[in-house]
Amino acid sequence: MYVPRVPHRSRWLVREAHTEYVEDVKECGKYDVAVLGAPHDAGTTYRPGTRFGPQGMRRISALYGSYSFELGVDLRESITIADLGDIFTIPGNIEKSFDQIAKGVSHVFASGAFPVVLGGGHSIGYPTVRGVAEHLSGNLGIIHFDRHVDTQETDLDERMHTTPWYHATDLLNVPAKNLVQLGIGGWQAPRPGVKVSRERETTILTVNDCVEMGMEAAAERALEVAWDGTDAVWLSFDVDCLDVAFVPGTGWPEPGGFLPREVLELVRRISEPGLAGMEIVECSPPYDSADITSLVGVRVICDVLGTLVRSGRLPRGDR
Repeated sequence: MYVPRVPHRSRWLVREAHTEYVEDVKECGKYDVAVLGAPHDAGTTYRPGTRFGPQGMRRISALYGSYSFELGVDLRESITIADLGDIFTIPGNIEKSFDQIAKGVSHVFASGAFPVVLGGGHSIGYPTVRGVAEHLSGNLGIIHFDRHVDTQETDLDERMHTTPWYHATDLLNVPAKNLVQLGIGGWQAPRPGVKVSRERETTILTVNDCVEMGMEAAAERALEVAWDGTDAVWLSFDVDCLDVAFVPGTGWPEPGGFLPREVLELVRRISEPGLAGMEIVECSPPYDSADITSLVGVRVICDVLGTLVRSGRLPRGDR
């Protein structure tokens, strides 16, 4: 299921967090957090390159320490993190790659470790959610950061990176009413996807909505919708939700997105009640400048994990 593609010098938070590279994925349940790459961009409709996202985020993660002054959390002291390497995806075979990704995430989630998935294009949103949902007796909500709705049924006659939430919300215990989409806007939101969002009654908050109501109120609204009648919530973070100035390394950059400080406030507030897991998608190092897009992805992960520690959600007390 996995292929070890992570050289030792590129371990997650290698300099400070002392994350272990674990080749035997059967051992991941011994750790609080398990990082796994999903280097799949066969579902990209225009500018490929996100298959290198896991590499880029691992590489730049060496820039960070394990301590946050603002959160008052040291990840090295608080939790154990394993890097499992990359899921074996198949270039050119979208559906088989989906099966592989779903199995990988399912294995990690079932082990009790908190899954952190490094994408990869946003088509992985469907199999990651599928891997978690199958273990829940109740419903799963989704909080989705993006400039694009990603809810159309197909694109180019395939299940591409513009389609994950159509298929995820087709799962019996992933209701569309619990899908919250933050940052949608610009000139890249296809009308077929918008039509589906309206028909299925997903909740969309544009960047302007969030700015006008304030980040605290936007986070409260997102949590209210995602947790309404659900047992858990999955966080799907597309780096292109930020303004193009901050994330040049993505396939579909769109001006007018969030500022980094706005996004970081939102993800911290959204993480406080706990999460089933998370993914960072659409980070495309071939288009990046000085690794700043990869750095954004790493920072979001660090802030989510730090918030989960501070709020007592990690390490999990039932393990």
